[in-house]
Amino acid sequence: MHKITAVLLATSALAGCTSQSALPPAAVAAPAMAEATAPEAAPAPKPQYGAYGFDVTGMDRSVAPGDNFYQFSNGTWARNTAIPADKSNYGMFTVLDDLSRERTRTIIDEQSKDPNSRIGAAYASFMDEAGVEAKGLTPFEPWLGKVRGLNNKKGLAPLYAQAIRLGIGTPFGGFVGQDDKAPDQYILQFFQAGLGMPDRDYYLSKDAKLAETKAKYLQHVTNMLRLAGEQNPEARAQAILNLETAIAQASWTKIESRDATKTYNKLTVAELARKAPGFDFPGLIRESGAQGVSSVLVAQPSAFTKIASLVNKAPLGVLKDQLLVRSLDAYASYLPSAFDKENFAFYGTTLSGTPEQEVRWKRAVNFTVGALGDDVSKLYVARFFPPETKAAADQLVHNVIQAMDRRIDKLEWMSPETKVKAHAKLAAFTPKIGYPSQWRDMSGLVIDRNDLLGNAMRSNEFDYAYNVGKLGKPIYKWEWGMTPMTINAYANFGMVEIVFPAAILQPPFFDPNADPAVNYGGIGAVIGHELSHHFDDQGAKYDKEGRLSDWWTPADVAAFNSRLDRLGKQYDAYEPLPGFHVQGKLTMGENVADLAGLTVAHDAYIASLGGKEPPVIDGTTADQRFYFGWAQVWRRNYREPNLRQRLLTDAHSPSEQRVSTVRNLDPWYPAFNVQPGQKLYLAPADRVRIW
Repeated sequence: MHKITAVLLATSALAGCTSQSALPPAAVAAPAMAEATAPEAAPAPKPQYGAYGFDVTGMDRSVAPGDNFYQFSNGTWARNTAIPADKSNYGMFTVLDDLSRERTRTIIDEQSKDPNSRIGAAYASFMDEAGVEAKGLTPFEPWLGKVRGLNNKKGLAPLYAQAIRLGIGTPFGGFVGQDDKAPDQYILQFFQAGLGMPDRDYYLSKDAKLAETKAKYLQHVTNMLRLAGEQNPEARAQAILNLETAIAQASWTKIESRDATKTYNKLTVAELARKAPGFDFPGLIRESGAQGVSSVLVAQPSAFTKIASLVNKAPLGVLKDQLLVRSLDAYASYLPSAFDKENFAFYGTTLSGTPEQEVRWKRAVNFTVGALGDDVSKLYVARFFPPETKAAADQLVHNVIQAMDRRIDKLEWMSPETKVKAHAKLAAFTPKIGYPSQWRDMSGLVIDRNDLLGNAMRSNEFDYAYNVGKLGKPIYKWEWGMTPMTINAYANFGMVEIVFPAAILQPPFFDPNADPAVNYGGIGAVIGHELSHHFDDQGAKYDKEGRLSDWWTPADVAAFNSRLDRLGKQYDAYEPLPGFHVQGKLTMGENVADLAGLTVAHDAYIASLGGKEPPVIDGTTADQRFYFGWAQVWRRNYREPNLRQRLLTDAHSPSEQRVSTVRNLDPWYPAFNVQPGQKLYLAPADRVRIW
């Protein structure tokens, strides 16, 4: 659960340009002809944004860049851009996500004309709102009946195992992934769960806003029980909330849970049973279909001990009610509108501030891609991801990796022996651009255009079986954690790879017609970000084989950590909402990656010039255009509840604070004449330099 780190939690998470010589060439004039009627040269293609790839109309020049670089670059855009009613936030990622879904919809619409198309059938099943309404809860009753019919705790572990197969939350989560200390093997991994709200703070904090959210959650649980026809829903909902509050008290914090060292706890199944005697973990594993499992990884062992005890002591009726509500929430989108609307009222409006649910076709696209991801992806990349874009991205990734390689040699705080190992790790990288080298076989999934709920349940079971089926097999090195249509990117520590889906390789991140400085500041910095994740506070714990190990000298670790502490304090000081600060330790990995990614991308851009002086365009220097490229991709407006949730749970800092990392970069200061006394100014000795 620690090896994959995304650029941005896509709204939902977090492309390529290259040196000038590798960019697709601009159209050139036809050879001169003797005739006077020779055709004129085709005009050079223009970038999508502005004259050179940056939208200057979105700037607010009344703000000094040294006081607030985000507002200087984006202030007018932020002031004039409304968040659509169906979104919790809006920015460049959501602009591209909307485009990606529009494109995907055209593919699905074409598929829908074929009565034998599974893609068309999946989409049609979701769009059949009248059919869903007419069936009511009847299709879900067999499962709900199992939950209601449980009459002793001996049956709890098998029931939880089946719930996990169906994608329904229980107090214990699990999946099959790489063993951090044996990355050539898969292993069953467990992590704490059991909360209906995003984090323990929603249960335990005394903050008035969070207390209000907790009260609305209690009402939501009550409403779900009432909709399901349960008696005395108020008291039963309160009992669920009491149980979850106790689970929250037992749970590790987000900061504790992101520590790859602390969360690597390998136990035999017998050891797990002894450490958490209140629950039948051997039975859960046996019933889960995980065959031949002798050892497991447990991310938060002390929490497991406490949560198992809570489950052991809790009345069976409360555990059944919690699972009943989890089931209804998990499948609300495929149930009658009363359940769907109630689920959205809490998880969409209360938690994220979104006033309106997305129109049904958008949700139908999401469902179809979720069920048949690789089948849809094959068609998407064939139409919307040209080979030239992939080639340009490949070249830029190469340039950024080379820049990182050179930068390692310049580090004054890293010992020579560790530098040798860092170079070796960098050489072991596998960049993945656009789409996987092979596609997953989805043919075994049964899709029925008249059975939305069944499609959803079968899809979850199909994905679960695929995941558990990895046990005992070689690592699927070709596998991706995102579809090509996703506007994001990620680093996978165990695979020693960086991955960039096709859909993020578009303006404003990457525009082949934009000035290279803007592209390097945009997608180049994103590439550098993902690359440097492998050397952030957690990624640096994994060696060139993707193995969690101590490969740094103690002195290197101490020097590294001292710099991390300074960066953490810098982010701790930011307060995007009254009473809610950025958590420097929670966001540390992303903050390090932003800082390093920008640093390395700037080096790569300078190297791409080959010693030539870059041009001044529309009065802007190359360094200015580079930092504008960075600022532009993080344009984003948030609704207050969404921003609050992110500050509590997201490993990424908000957009304004991500842009503000430029204050640590020496070239930014002369580029914008930033002077002492301005709000972002840091004296040279106070600037954090890591990579």
